[in-house]
Amino acid sequence: MSVTIKDVAKKAGVAPSTVSRVIAESPKISKETKKKVRKVMDELGYHLNLNARNLVQKSTKTIGIVLKNSASQSLLNPVFPEILNGISAFCHQEDFSIILTSGSSEEEIFQDTVKIVQGKKVDGIIVMYSKKDDKVVPYLSECGIPFLVIGKPVFGLNEVMYVDNDNVFAAKQATDYLIKLGHKQIAFISAAPNYEVSLSRCYGYKLALTENNLEIKESYIKSFQIEQKDPGKQAVTELLQMTEPPTALLIADDLQAMLVLLILRELKIKVPEDVSIVAFNNTIISRLSSPPLTSVNIQTYQLGYEAARCLIEQIKEPDSSKKSVIIPTNMEERESCLAINHLK
Repeated sequence: MSVTIKDVAKKAGVAPSTVSRVIAESPKISKETKKKVRKVMDELGYHLNLNARNLVQKSTKTIGIVLKNSASQSLLNPVFPEILNGISAFCHQEDFSIILTSGSSEEEIFQDTVKIVQGKKVDGIIVMYSKKDDKVVPYLSECGIPFLVIGKPVFGLNEVMYVDNDNVFAAKQATDYLIKLGHKQIAFISAAPNYEVSLSRCYGYKLALTENNLEIKESYIKSFQIEQKDPGKQAVTELLQMTEPPTALLIADDLQAMLVLLILRELKIKVPEDVSIVAFNNTIISRLSSPPLTSVNIQTYQLGYEAARCLIEQIKEPDSSKKSVIIPTNMEERESCLAINHLK
């Protein structure tokens, strides 16, 4: 005869509803009670029938992940697998699974999201980006499903739950670092400027220049996407051909920085002897590049972990207030920067 929740409750000396809340990981149950109930479950050999519970609760125990690009493109950039690793770690603790959107274009990703939501395949959604003119976030907001954005939302900021870094502060700090090394001609390179992270980091870059009485040159601000043919070549060439080429580059992504390094190498420009580079994200690329890149550590794993935690708590306690979290950043100094007096 199988062990029931009532059997567990009787031996643990608690109500059956308390056992159910322990199983559901309710934050209203103390750690001590959870520990006691789980110990009894182990002693009695109680095994939760997940399928039956999900049917009763009308829960899929699944989180949908909306990627910035197609899965094949997104996973090429180490920042996304590292964030997914954090999401997966918390989901595993809570017995949740994840599914990824599989579209190869913005429209396909949107349609895939609609199918996932309307098909009731998930309990909630994590959107891995924030950008202008996006269709996904407004749709999720209208349909009422719990969701969270990684990045500061540009749509309904007060209504949307999010996890992010203070990208303005991080970019200002990185630019200040280069200025303290004596650099006055500093360029900024990012991905498509319609992404909120690019806008925030560009604003932080400009803020540092302004506060240090340095001119903001729009010609020093470039963008390119990894998917382009010969990505970054035109942007880097234009910078180097200027009357006053930059002595330092602030690049908003490690993968972009790696491509810039390769272009500079082709052009016989040495890093950091001829130009210094500070990147963002502190992925494995920054440590393995040549030279190793000074990079802003955005705590990618923690971004994913906190995103999953906030979303699953909202799913379990829908009446609770929505939480948004800012993950701190720090600079990891390596070998891609030199003080200006070391330059030719």
